[in-house]
Amino acid sequence: MGDEITIRVSIAERYYPIKIDSNDEERIRLAAKRINDAVLQYKKVYSDKDTQDFLAMATLQFVSKLTQLEDNKTDNQLVEILEKLNYDLDIAIEKE
Repeated sequence: MGDEITIRVSIAERYYPIKIDSNDEERIRLAAKRINDAVLQYKKVYSDKDTQDFLAMATLQFVSKLTQLEDNKTDNQLVEILEKLNYDLDIAIEKE
Protein backbone atom coordinates (compact mmCIF):
# COMPACT_ATOMS: atom_id res chain seq x y z
CA MET A 1 0.00 0.00 0.00
CA GLY A 2 1.39 3.39 -1.00
CA ASP A 3 1.14 6.78 0.60
CA GLU A 4 -2.07 8.77 0.52
CA ILE A 5 -1.81 11.64 -1.93
CA THR A 6 -4.13 14.34 -3.23
CA ILE A 7 -4.51 14.69 -6.97
CA ARG A 8 -6.70 16.88 -9.15
CA VAL A 9 -8.66 15.19 -11.88
CA SER A 10 -10.62 16.90 -14.60
CA ILE A 11 -14.03 15.48 -15.42
CA ALA A 12 -16.25 17.23 -17.94
CA GLU A 13 -14.17 20.42 -17.73
CA ARG A 14 -14.36 20.64 -13.92
CA TYR A 15 -11.53 19.86 -11.53
CA TYR A 16 -11.92 17.67 -8.48
CA PRO A 17 -9.28 17.21 -5.77
CA ILE A 18 -9.37 13.66 -4.41
CA LYS A 19 -7.31 11.78 -1.86
CA ILE A 20 -6.14 8.40 -3.10
CA ASP A 21 -3.55 5.75 -2.42
CA SER A 22 -0.50 6.63 -4.54
CA ASN A 23 -0.65 3.15 -6.09
CA ASP A 24 -4.09 4.00 -7.53
CA GLU A 25 -3.09 7.24 -9.28
CA GLU A 26 -2.63 5.78 -12.76
CA ARG A 27 -5.94 3.88 -12.54
CA ILE A 28 -7.82 6.98 -11.33
CA ARG A 29 -6.37 9.17 -14.07
CA LEU A 30 -7.25 6.55 -16.69
CA ALA A 31 -10.81 6.36 -15.33
CA ALA A 32 -11.14 10.15 -15.57
CA LYS A 33 -9.83 10.03 -19.15
CA ARG A 34 -12.37 7.36 -20.09
CA ILE A 35 -15.18 9.40 -18.57
CA ASN A 36 -14.06 12.48 -20.50
CA ASP A 37 -13.78 10.47 -23.72
CA ALA A 38 -17.34 9.16 -23.26
CA VAL A 39 -18.64 12.65 -22.49
CA LEU A 40 -17.01 13.95 -25.69
CA GLN A 41 -18.57 11.13 -27.72
CA TYR A 42 -22.03 11.95 -26.39
CA LYS A 43 -21.43 15.68 -26.90
CA LYS A 44 -20.78 15.06 -30.61
CA VAL A 45 -23.92 12.96 -31.06
CA TYR A 46 -26.34 14.89 -28.83
CA SER A 47 -25.47 18.56 -29.27
CA ASP A 48 -28.78 19.72 -27.76
CA LYS A 49 -28.04 18.20 -24.32
CA ASP A 50 -26.05 19.61 -21.41
CA THR A 51 -23.04 18.28 -19.53
CA GLN A 52 -25.21 16.68 -16.84
CA ASP A 53 -26.93 14.59 -19.52
CA PHE A 54 -23.59 13.51 -20.98
CA LEU A 55 -22.32 12.50 -17.54
CA ALA A 56 -25.53 10.55 -16.89
CA MET A 57 -25.20 8.70 -20.21
CA ALA A 58 -21.51 7.95 -19.57
CA THR A 59 -22.38 6.67 -16.09
CA LEU A 60 -25.04 4.39 -17.53
CA GLN A 61 -22.58 3.11 -20.14
CA PHE A 62 -19.89 2.28 -17.58
CA VAL A 63 -22.17 0.80 -14.94
CA SER A 64 -23.83 -1.36 -17.59
CA LYS A 65 -20.40 -2.72 -18.53
CA LEU A 66 -19.51 -3.21 -14.85
CA THR A 67 -22.73 -5.16 -14.30
CA GLN A 68 -21.92 -7.35 -17.30
CA LEU A 69 -18.44 -8.05 -15.92
CA GLU A 70 -19.86 -8.88 -12.50
CA ASP A 71 -22.34 -11.29 -14.10
CA ASN A 72 -19.50 -12.95 -16.02
CA LYS A 73 -17.49 -13.31 -12.81
CA THR A 74 -20.47 -14.95 -11.11
CA ASP A 75 -20.89 -17.27 -14.10
CA ASN A 76 -17.19 -18.20 -13.96
CA GLN A 77 -17.43 -18.94 -10.24
CA LEU A 78 -20.47 -21.14 -10.86
CA VAL A 79 -18.61 -23.02 -13.61
CA GLU A 80 -15.68 -23.62 -11.23
CA ILE A 81 -18.03 -24.98 -8.55
CA LEU A 82 -19.75 -27.27 -11.06
CA GLU A 83 -16.42 -28.51 -12.42
CA LYS A 84 -15.23 -29.34 -8.90
CA LEU A 85 -18.51 -31.08 -8.13
CA ASN A 86 -18.20 -33.06 -11.36
CA TYR A 87 -14.62 -34.02 -10.47
CA ASP A 88 -15.70 -35.12 -6.97
CA LEU A 89 -18.53 -37.19 -8.44
CA ASP A 90 -16.13 -38.85 -10.91
CA ILE A 91 -13.83 -39.82 -8.04
CA ALA A 92 -16.75 -41.14 -5.97
CA ILE A 93 -18.01 -43.23 -8.91
CA GLU A 94 -14.54 -44.67 -9.57
CA LYS A 95 -14.27 -45.80 -5.92
CA GLU A 96 -17.44 -47.86 -6.19
